[in-house]
Amino acid sequence: MEPVYIGLTGMILIVAAWIVSIPQTPPLRLSLTYFLGSLLLTIYSILQGDPIFTTLNTLATIFSLYNAYRAFKLSRQG
Repeated sequence: MEPVYIGLTGMILIVAAWIVSIPQTPPLRLSLTYFLGSLLLTIYSILQGDPIFTTLNTLATIFSLYNAYRAFKLSRQG
C-alpha cells in the first residue's frame, strides 16, 4: 500500500470520528476508530520523516487509546 493511502485512510477515520462524536462523549467503538486512524497517521508521518507530524499523531494515538480505555470501563459499569 502506498504511504499516501495510509495517511488518507487515517485522516478519513479521524474526521469521521470527530463528526460522529460532536454531540456526545465518544463510545468505545468510536474511540477505537479514532485510535486506529491516529495510529495510521503516525505510521504515515514516520514514513514521511516528519518529526512534528509524528509527535502530534503519536500524542493523538495515546490520547485516543486512553479514551477507548475510559469508554471500555464505562461500558463495563453500566
